[in-house]
Amino acid sequence: MDVVAGGVGPAAAAVTAAVALATAPYAYDLVVSAGIGGGFAPHAPLGTVVVADAIVAADLGADTPDGYLAVEELGFGRSVHLPPPALTHRIAAALREGGQRHVVAPVLTLSTVTGTAARTAELSTRHPRAAAEAMEGFGVAEAAAAHGVPAVEIRAVSNAVGPRDRAAWRIGEALDSLRNAFRLLGTTVFLEDL
Repeated sequence: MDVVAGGVGPAAAAVTAAVALATAPYAYDLVVSAGIGGGFAPHAPLGTVVVADAIVAADLGADTPDGYLAVEELGFGRSVHLPPPALTHRIAAALREGGQRHVVAPVLTLSTVTGTAARTAELSTRHPRAAAEAMEGFGVAEAAAAHGVPAVEIRAVSNAVGPRDRAAWRIGEALDSLRNAFRLLGTTVFLEDL
């Protein structure tokens, strides 16, 4: 297992992951994008671990007078990666057995994280099942897909998605939840029957 710090944002994360995949002296079986992020109420309160069943580029598209169009609707590519369902279920089962509060739901990747109630409402309307937002998952998943490697995303919620309130952020608690999740998962959960 290699741990690589990918930087902030989908572009930095994609480049870092692609370089790691291309230059490793061995082939990877799986790429895991992990970190902290914002949680959508009521799906993911502070400290919840979100296991992505979809990794979504939520701002890769176009604004139009009739609303947002995803990149697929423009005919230019994809905005969603689906982690292997069996792996997602195994991760969730290990977290459940270990007593870690978690949810399996889409995680949105945004280049600009949400800071207003209006943007929160817009994203919640377009992605009603979304439990978290972050800035790197889709970039990592794109790099993994380019190398034919499956990817998963795991986020611990440090703050609520919505108007920015730094005083309400709980980064330490989120990192504790993330550490606990990976302690429960170990390496075998990730590698069984990939």
